[in-house]
Amino acid sequence: MLKLPIELEIGLRYTRSRRSKAVGKRDGFLSFISGISTAGIALGVAALIVVLSVMNGFQKEVRDRMLSVLSHIEITAPDGLPDWQALSAKVASQPHVLGVAPMVSSQGLLSRGEIMRGVAVRGVSPAEEGGVSDLPKQFVAGDIADLRPGSFGVVLGAQLANMLGVRLGDRVNLIVPEGDLTPAGVMPRMRALNVVGVVDSGHYEYDSSLVILHWQDAAALLRLRDPSGLRVKVDDMQRAPQIANQLASLVPQALWVTDWSRSNRNWFAAVQTEKKMMFIILTLIIAVAAFNLVSTLVMTVNEKQADIAILRTMGASPGLIQRIFLIQGLAIGLLGSLGGVGLGLLVALNIDVIVPTIEAIFRVQFLPRDIYFISQLPSDVRLNDVLTVGLMAFGLSILATLYPSRRAAKVQPAEALRYE
Repeated sequence: MLKLPIELEIGLRYTRSRRSKAVGKRDGFLSFISGISTAGIALGVAALIVVLSVMNGFQKEVRDRMLSVLSHIEITAPDGLPDWQALSAKVASQPHVLGVAPMVSSQGLLSRGEIMRGVAVRGVSPAEEGGVSDLPKQFVAGDIADLRPGSFGVVLGAQLANMLGVRLGDRVNLIVPEGDLTPAGVMPRMRALNVVGVVDSGHYEYDSSLVILHWQDAAALLRLRDPSGLRVKVDDMQRAPQIANQLASLVPQALWVTDWSRSNRNWFAAVQTEKKMMFIILTLIIAVAAFNLVSTLVMTVNEKQADIAILRTMGASPGLIQRIFLIQGLAIGLLGSLGGVGLGLLVALNIDVIVPTIEAIFRVQFLPRDIYFISQLPSDVRLNDVLTVGLMAFGLSILATLYPSRRAAKVQPAEALRYE
């Protein structure tokens, strides 16, 4: 049979409870505090993995819902694109470009009766919009084909429609910033619109402020002859910044080329900052568990001084004694790290079941739809996060074993056996 090295055998024996032949009882207290140290590391690792996975899930979910309404890349001009068909064909022929569609973008006020809301006005091409966004799939009432040029039909976000209390066929008034010059002065430009559809993207901010028209109707309201820009969809949203830079070198310099990451830079920067801060805060939990491991090993060294002295008198070197307690600490750290990774993955991968169950039992809602962008708790487990957390916890465990193991190596046999 394979014989283990003496330091490995003794170190693993110290890690668990064992029966002492001298007194005929178990070293229960040392086993208990070893278990507490292992559990502390495991809970810290699990908490960090779950929190990072949930924050990754929020970022991915909000990004995907944003891009179901927004475009990967936008090419805009302040005064419109007079030759937009040729430019659209040129952009569509470039590598990685999946779709191109005209757009008109502006702001306005939407009113019905005494209710008035600030809105984002977007003009789209019904025939081409499906190639650049998921908007045609998000209709809960009506259809994108109902947006016909000259009819001045309008599609509202679901939350906006609820705020105004409108249904299909109702009429609303849209006021745009551009005014008309009259003998009485500049008057705001207003148009009555017929509600022909309602969309629900799942993103509260857009569903509560989005107004969609046919681009020709939107251009007519703004006194434009052509669309104000092009919406572009690419095959890899993560490469949108690089593709946008390539397109910027192809289009006239007077045009602005922006990608989704620039348009929402502040939001994504805030999420990254929150993720880093949560990583630091929860790392302190693992650090506390590592300090607990230091106290565990120090107590073990004090308890086992007689054993250490006997090993030294039998010829064990200080290095062997040090390795015994290093192995004990590494065993606790490894077991805690692996247990925490397993528990964290179990919770993170099943959080879509765990959270609704808790909400149903206690009859609470953690993420109200009218407050948060997302009403369900998402999770996106990433391998690099799991490996980083696990290795960091194991590394802190290694650091925690250095002092107690060096202290054990310095135990003097004569001093330890004086009162035995």
